[in-house]
Amino acid sequence: MALRTRLTEKLAIRHPILLAPMGSTAGGALAAAVSAAGGLGIIGGGYPDPDWLEREFARAGNHRIGCGFITWALARYPAALDLALRHSPAAIMLSFGAAAPFIPRIKQAGAIVICQVQSLEQARIVLGEGADIIVAQGTEAGGHGGRRSTLPLVPAIVDMVAAAGREVPVVAAGGIADGRGLAAALMLGADGVLMGSRFYAAEEALASPAAKARLVAGSGDDTLRTAVFDIVRGRDWPPEYTGRALRNRFSETWHGRERELAATPGENARYAAAAAAGDFDTAVVFAGEGIDLIHAIEPARLIVERVMREAEAALARRFD
Repeated sequence: MALRTRLTEKLAIRHPILLAPMGSTAGGALAAAVSAAGGLGIIGGGYPDPDWLEREFARAGNHRIGCGFITWALARYPAALDLALRHSPAAIMLSFGAAAPFIPRIKQAGAIVICQVQSLEQARIVLGEGADIIVAQGTEAGGHGGRRSTLPLVPAIVDMVAAAGREVPVVAAGGIADGRGLAAALMLGADGVLMGSRFYAAEEALASPAAKARLVAGSGDDTLRTAVFDIVRGRDWPPEYTGRALRNRFSETWHGRERELAATPGENARYAAAAAAGDFDTAVVFAGEGIDLIHAIEPARLIVERVMREAEAALARRFD
């Protein structure tokens, strides 16, 4: 069964699977592997670091990939977009901030504009601003996100786009880690999925082996949404976006005591030293609620192939 959707047509890919642009984790090798397997790999531009971007684009080789940015951070360093566009990416993904200032430049460069949203109102806005693809991200997602759940958010955005008479693919994100999730997303009206946590545990991901092992051993029950890791790292995230991560000793100590954390001298330095040492009782491991479905660290190619087999089998069982 070929799962051809508006997403595969729009991006000229074989499989309706996108790599979430996880900052400092989704590098060039991982993006290239996902694209080679038939999806679209997207480098995580994060808090723009030009040296990191140049290095990871180089590591992607000649593979057709995209690049994603935290939009509020990109607004502080807009030259990073020009750097990325010089590498002729297939797409640029914008998340967590105003997309309008960047959309014209992306389109003029010939790249596809992917906008990730966390609410129906945000989806209406980016649709009007010219988004080519909309990612509907539910709160189950690892890393930063909003409050709405994937299951009701995705069809609400699908219906809104259809009512507007627009042929804009909608992609589901949040808690999707296997082929059943892809099949379910298609039943909700989505045209594909964007997966982060599942690829965090890929061999090619830039996360440390210890962090990957924690994610594989963890459960969605072990995650929480919190701002404490942003506060201690000095990341000025808008308050509506918290980060879903594995609970650890640090979050148990400080979650709910955010003001006290921000005012505690030396905590930033202690955290930085722990992170540098790979101490994940203190350092963050961002992870989504779908990690119960992740059982091994594997090459990205095998992950894509398994997700497609599982999705095709799930759809065949329901509609044979």
